[in-house]
Amino acid sequence: MRVRREHASGKAIKAIARDLHLSRKVVRKAIRAPDADMAYRREVQPLPKLGPFQGQLDTMLEEDEARPRREKLRLTRIHDLLVREGFDGSYDAVRRYAARWRRTRRRDVMNAPAFIPLLFRPGEAYQFDWSHEDVEIAGKPMRVKVAHVRLCASRAMYVQVYPRETQEMLFDAHARAFAFFGGVPTRGIYDNMKTAVTSVFAGKERVFNRRFLVMASHYMVEPTACSPAAGWEKGQVENQVQTARGRFFQPRLRFASIEELNGWLEAECCRWADMHRHPEHKELTVAQAWAAECAVLQPIVAPFDGFHESEHAVSGTCLISFDRNRYSVMAKAVRRTVQVRAYADRIVVRCDGEIVADHPRCFGRDRTIYDPWHYLPVLVTKPGALRNGAPFQGWELPPALAKLRRKLGTGDDADRRFVRVLSAVLDDGLEAVEAAAREALLAGVTSDDIILNILARHREPPRALAIATPEDLMLRHPPRADCNRYDSLRGLHAAA
Repeated sequence: MRVRREHASGKAIKAIARDLHLSRKVVRKAIRAPDADMAYRREVQPLPKLGPFQGQLDTMLEEDEARPRREKLRLTRIHDLLVREGFDGSYDAVRRYAARWRRTRRRDVMNAPAFIPLLFRPGEAYQFDWSHEDVEIAGKPMRVKVAHVRLCASRAMYVQVYPRETQEMLFDAHARAFAFFGGVPTRGIYDNMKTAVTSVFAGKERVFNRRFLVMASHYMVEPTACSPAAGWEKGQVENQVQTARGRFFQPRLRFASIEELNGWLEAECCRWADMHRHPEHKELTVAQAWAAECAVLQPIVAPFDGFHESEHAVSGTCLISFDRNRYSVMAKAVRRTVQVRAYADRIVVRCDGEIVADHPRCFGRDRTIYDPWHYLPVLVTKPGALRNGAPFQGWELPPALAKLRRKLGTGDDADRRFVRVLSAVLDDGLEAVEAAAREALLAGVTSDDIILNILARHREPPRALAIATPEDLMLRHPPRADCNRYDSLRGLHAAA
């Protein structure tokens, strides 16, 4: 500063150098340096000892950078490995080189491509993504699939847990998310997941799955797929995955069932929206921005019937195999081909357009799910199967029928009589048979004949009420006193 000030006042370089005891070269450099930076910078770094081993050290550092955090090597260990290869330099030389190598790598990362911030209008779009999280359900560790949905304008989030990442789970997540948000945006942003996208072409051109397009048409949503390996195109939901993992799923959640876990997650989504400010409109919470966006969302006419359909053959034991488990169907569908509609929480089996089974969905393996009523037509012809038939073990009957079975006792004859009562369900229905059994038990009777008699009496149409007049009560054919008619009935020798 002093050199530049004296030179600006007109003093000669030679005089400045003489007065400040500096060389004229240093004075000229100080005058010409615009930022007065006199620091020395080495342009070439000589590596007399490390030079022959520079390639090996670069390889070690690259491999160590790719290792998990727990497996990374200390620089002392890297120096020891180089010594085994013949390096005779110091540890400080390796440490200084590794520091320069990491600074250079950090500058390369800082030169990453830039992005443009996105702005969405209220009701314009939502983003969807999946993640995998570890939880504990009914005391057992379980890795679940988590569906994430986020409104792009208000930043409202929705999180739902499923055992699978299949298409029916995708449909159910959309139905629940739209019901939670109170409407449907006009556009959906997805990655190239197989349950939505069949083929990926250049640019943004995609072939979407047929059933996925049916769902999008039902909700009047325009689906948009991101570019491959371009997560920043749906950065909001990608950020939501990390937020939910840190705030909701850590430490590990423990619940009795997935349904209970999902109820807790919905409450947490509402709580998060109430507690956090909108990132762009600081005067509003996410919940307030969400309430404003609800007014412009498309209304939900009806939830989409989100099933995945496949065909299966019914075995001779009235069972179908689906998703590594077996389910029973009505006996009328035995040895036939049926259509299985799989939902997120149940399966519905159809045969010629008629529903022949409806079961809660099981996500275990090698389990058999029975409905004893499916086997009732077979049980009528084989009443002995009531004792050892697999579908009838632990059968939860209505209270009146369960009491009737206990009253009848055990044995072949008791089973036969009870099956005779159950067979009436095929014609009269379960409610009517249970009411008849209850009426018989109240009268202190357990006879199958009496119960069937009660059912028959209930089936008879009621007699029409009529007003009887004296004219109606008059006899149209007056009686005749003729005892010979009785003698004729007694036979030929009655008179004798």
